[in-house]
Amino acid sequence: MAHSPVSLLLDFLFPPRCPLCRAYVETRGTLCAACRQMVLRPHRLALPPALAALVHEAWAVAPYHEGLQPVIRALKYGRKRALLPAFHTLLVAAGLPLLRADFAVPVPLHAARERERGFNQAEAIFHAYLAAQQIPILRALARTRPTPPLYGLAPHERKAALRGAFALAEPIAIRSRHILLIDDILTTGATLTACAHLLKKGGAARIDLLVLASDHA
Repeated sequence: MAHSPVSLLLDFLFPPRCPLCRAYVETRGTLCAACRQMVLRPHRLALPPALAALVHEAWAVAPYHEGLQPVIRALKYGRKRALLPAFHTLLVAAGLPLLRADFAVPVPLHAARERERGFNQAEAIFHAYLAAQQIPILRALARTRPTPPLYGLAPHERKAALRGAFALAEPIAIRSRHILLIDDILTTGATLTACAHLLKKGGAARIDLLVLASDHA
């Protein structure tokens, strides 16, 4: 691929480095071969019972806390969109079984949070990968109010925090459809359970789940 004069100048002045280990890499924003080999661990997810009851098949590409946590946080909170090619490379290299869904539905952000961040990370991470698989992204869910961070909360507190936080934005479109629910990470599973429950209640025929990173195995 030809590089623009500006990108060549940037590479000369600020050589591209692996966002995990800071080793030099050929393409800005991508992981070095060693880090890619270290973090790339595609695995079927062992889901919490409430989520397992709603989801047919679930996969992650890499671990979170001992893998992609720094770069996912850099994307979400540092708005480092230059990392998106690295995530796409990992998704392609993972060789996941093709989940032939009718639509991919990202976990939504509250409108104010998305305006502040400038993008929905779940949608941004998977956009190029899903386009290559010819799976359209459908914003079938909306977040109706902001929610606090769930990590560290007791299960009943998570459930209370998420009660009424989501709504169906495209109820007709998901009926009798195969849905691929997507998000950047799976930690407690509370948010994904709330989203999957709403999709199932709205008439989705099957729900699969794909996240970039998770420590569930």
